[in-house]
Amino acid sequence: MTVTEHHEQVWVGIDAGKAHHWAVGVNATGEKVLSRKVVNGEDEILDLIVAACEMANEVRWAVDICGRASTLLLALLIANGQSVVYVPGRTVNRMSGAYRGEGKTDAKDALVIADTARMRRDFTLLSLPDETMANLQLLTAHRADLVADRVRLINRLRDALVGICPALERAFDYSAAKGPVVMLTEYQTPAALQRAGAKRLADWLARRTVRSAADVAARAVEAAQSQVTALPGEKRAAKLVCDLAHQLLMLDECIKDTDREIREAFRLDERAEVIESLPGMGPILGAEFLAIVGDLSSYADAGRLAAHAGLAPVSRDSGRRTGNHHRPKRYHRRLRHVFYMAAQTAMMRPGPSRDYYLKKRAEGLIHTQALLALARRRVDVLWAMLRDKRHFTPTPPATQSA
Repeated sequence: MTVTEHHEQVWVGIDAGKAHHWAVGVNATGEKVLSRKVVNGEDEILDLIVAACEMANEVRWAVDICGRASTLLLALLIANGQSVVYVPGRTVNRMSGAYRGEGKTDAKDALVIADTARMRRDFTLLSLPDETMANLQLLTAHRADLVADRVRLINRLRDALVGICPALERAFDYSAAKGPVVMLTEYQTPAALQRAGAKRLADWLARRTVRSAADVAARAVEAAQSQVTALPGEKRAAKLVCDLAHQLLMLDECIKDTDREIREAFRLDERAEVIESLPGMGPILGAEFLAIVGDLSSYADAGRLAAHAGLAPVSRDSGRRTGNHHRPKRYHRRLRHVFYMAAQTAMMRPGPSRDYYLKKRAEGLIHTQALLALARRRVDVLWAMLRDKRHFTPTPPATQSA
């Protein structure tokens, strides 16, 4: 679209993608003044920035993705002094219904993003993370993928093993113990375990530094002795179990190395000591917390942080019905998981967190409700600790008069 008119303000919405982006600009009245497909490359993005800045005194940018696909785009915009806001994909999807036509195209999505940014001024202003924060975001996302892969591997291993010997599948928790997985790299069938015997199997496991080798061997042989029937496909299933066991051990080592990198990167941040002083917040949960919230500048108070984590109730009032609340539906799942797991860990040890949990249970709340209430309270505590740069203490600090 050829630009022939100069404008006071222009809002440019970008529907970001891996290979290319689509940019649409609107003026103060909502009229489309720019529409362009842009390859996800430095020269093409710089050309877009120049073209947009030439058509208006002030250009405001909005994107619907702030992940890896838009990293180059955001880096170039911010490096050139441009203001960029993030319009959530859910908002774009809901707003699309207010525009003419049922079709969905990149150009239409970009128009919706631009027009929404023009009408609303409460979106989060984006900034580039520093090197430490970028590393934490990459490492925590990678660890989440590895953990998901581990869950899938364990489920596949158990499914294959139950087709060989159901008793052996029931005998161990393969997600929590390494010894049984090591055993499955060599012994998968009841016949093989019976031939080895408990003594020989225990010696074999001990040479591979398996803890409680004798106990693992005794339970495995006992389970194997309960079945003498060879099931159909046993040989092929045994090979599959062997391969899955090797993959699981390699994946566990990869997760261990990633955890070490996360701990090292997390402790480079000046807030690490303050966060780790809160019971239940170790380096892994602390790193994930920082990777999600950044420098906390986008949260006006602890209530905003709790709302983002889905720990603040949402009002549902209408007419004479007031004071009604319901569970939120739009929140950050991983951030809620961080506070939930930290609260659960802290609740298991004596201290203020456990006392508060037991208080809520005494009020009639079930376990999950009490944990969520504890997590909400800990949001306020962590917020105050980071605000004041103070370590956690079991007793609250004395309030000083103004």
